[in-house]
Amino acid sequence: MRLATLLLGLCWSVNTLSAAQLSTIEFTEKQSRTAREVIQRLSRNHYEDIKFGDELSSKLFDQYLTNLDPAKSFFTQQDVKQFEKYRFTLDDQLKKGDLSPGYTIFTRYQALLISRLEQNLNILPMLVKNFDYSKDQELETDRSELPWPNTAKAADELWYKRIKASALNLKLAEKDSEEIESLLTKRFNNQILRLKQMNSQDVFQVFLNSLTQLYDPHTSYLSPRNSENFNINMSLSLEGIGAVLQREEENTKVVRLVPAGPADKHGVLKPADKIIAVGQGETEELVDVVGWRLDEVVELIRGPKGTKVRLQLIPANAAAGEESKVITIVRNKVKLEEQSAQATTIELIKDDKLVKVGVIDIPTFYIDFDARRRGDPNFRSTTGDVQRLIDELQADGVEGIIIDLRDNGGGSLYEANALTRLFIDSGPTVLIRHANSRVDKEPRSSFSSAYYTGPVAVLINRLSASASEIFAAAIQDYDRGIILGGRSFGKGTVQSLTQLTEGHLKLTESKFYRVSGGSTQHRGVIPDILFPELYDLDQVGESALDHALSWDEIHAVRHEHYHPLDKSLPTLTKLHDERVKSDPDFIYLRDQIALLTESRARTKVSLNESARIAQRERDKAAELGIENKRRRLKGLEELTSLSEDSGDSSVEGDETAAAESTSAAGDAAEEEEKDNTDPFLQEAGLILLDSAPAFDEIVGRYPTKRTLTP
Repeated sequence: MRLATLLLGLCWSVNTLSAAQLSTIEFTEKQSRTAREVIQRLSRNHYEDIKFGDELSSKLFDQYLTNLDPAKSFFTQQDVKQFEKYRFTLDDQLKKGDLSPGYTIFTRYQALLISRLEQNLNILPMLVKNFDYSKDQELETDRSELPWPNTAKAADELWYKRIKASALNLKLAEKDSEEIESLLTKRFNNQILRLKQMNSQDVFQVFLNSLTQLYDPHTSYLSPRNSENFNINMSLSLEGIGAVLQREEENTKVVRLVPAGPADKHGVLKPADKIIAVGQGETEELVDVVGWRLDEVVELIRGPKGTKVRLQLIPANAAAGEESKVITIVRNKVKLEEQSAQATTIELIKDDKLVKVGVIDIPTFYIDFDARRRGDPNFRSTTGDVQRLIDELQADGVEGIIIDLRDNGGGSLYEANALTRLFIDSGPTVLIRHANSRVDKEPRSSFSSAYYTGPVAVLINRLSASASEIFAAAIQDYDRGIILGGRSFGKGTVQSLTQLTEGHLKLTESKFYRVSGGSTQHRGVIPDILFPELYDLDQVGESALDHALSWDEIHAVRHEHYHPLDKSLPTLTKLHDERVKSDPDFIYLRDQIALLTESRARTKVSLNESARIAQRERDKAAELGIENKRRRLKGLEELTSLSEDSGDSSVEGDETAAAESTSAAGDAAEEEEKDNTDPFLQEAGLILLDSAPAFDEIVGRYPTKRTLTP
């Protein structure tokens, strides 16, 4: 350690001189004018009335430094102290269009970062050669709440551990010293190259977004480059893998998957996973993207339909420092018909009778506006498709219908309202409160009767957002059906896009409220009966986003109550609890959650190779243990390892062996079908059947007894 620290100290002055040779980045007159426009629109049009003064200036100061150095590894406390003179003046200077403080801070940051990366390169060969992985050292993986290093020496020691952690990760991935040195050298050189390529537009976007995100996480400035494709700042083109991404510290993080997209169908990539490298095709070398800009990572991942992209991931459920994995996804376009609502039936035993329950899976809320405007009577829409599917399910004799909104990230507000109309009579679906405090009811007028009046359950999870939450909340507030699953995402805000002198501003201008008065924002929709949730609520959802608008409530509006579900809920919950207490899949989910909770609690990564290997083996053994526990309870064959493959190769040249193979394959398929039933759908169906008596008050298409609130 002493040798490494000494080397880092010796390299410092030389590399600072090298970094100082960078040309100064300056802001333009157009950017000055754009900054004034952004401030004006934020002050006048944003939903939150935030005073643009010293308090906001201080927050902007902290946010900008955090955005530049989220891991607190480049600035020292002395650097931050030098910047303190700007803390309470940023607001005054921005009002005048003076961006010089932001650019001055960035120039210092750029020089420090390049200096640090260059010195890493200088000493990397000696470090990799001399790392002692038998020492009991640890690296704090989350430094967001820690201070910046108080001295250059403390920063050197931090970087020594960071490099050692990266090297150990590669060593555990079976890379030798030469490969480790080569990979880290490429990573540092790529970061230096990108830093030197940064221009005024890049700095302007970081500085402006440090301001906009103080208002809420969905308000953002889009530079001209990003304005060309509105989604490029946060998501991939549908001709790619179909994933919404964001930058988190030096990594690219998955926010959600596009329903029916290539990544969604692949089934391995999950929200909160981190992408650390990207490779083209089956054989091209993986390109390390740690520290890259989001749009550059997007460009690597996007590509023509039919081509393959390889992603190196750190899974969301991985413990700190756990090894990564590589997956291959075939790029494709997401087709409307693959995102459309689909219906299936499930068969359940209720009171010793076989009963059918219908399931309508809605991946997104869609409508073909162009076809509708043209007057095409067959235009595609969520509501039209669901109405047709309801008819098909009723013709099939189902006893009730589950609306499956899991992973549905939203879509058309119009369709969320229209779909609700299929299940309730006249009445508003959602309230929209604007920045000027005006409240609109949506839909504004409706005199329709409910199309379907039978038992309804709505299944949601943490990725059910926006329009999904509006539908689920309305069904819950009207007591029209029972809501099951996990707490929803909690996005209850509406954004608009306005053009600026340079670029665009995406601005939150209004907020959704339920007819009962509470917002869907931040809190989301809380199910009547909660199912086990694998998603980490601290990592996924609106409440996990910095500066998310808070939950609040306004006056409720008069709305009907169709069924006395609140009276039957204790009984329904008791029946549910009794069933899942011994259900193998629910036991497995609870065991998984306990294991993940333990893993997520680790905030430090060991730099001791033996300790890391031992921890990895304990984690694998625990995972195998809970998987085999589930298989025992279901009467399935246990596994000796999680990587076991049942195999599907055929036997040639022996008719008897071929017949046995075919029989075995049939048995395996039967076992797989038995094992792949969706426990949440099965349980939702049973709860729906338990709740059916509460729906008996409906005769024909109208409730015989209704109460009004308030």
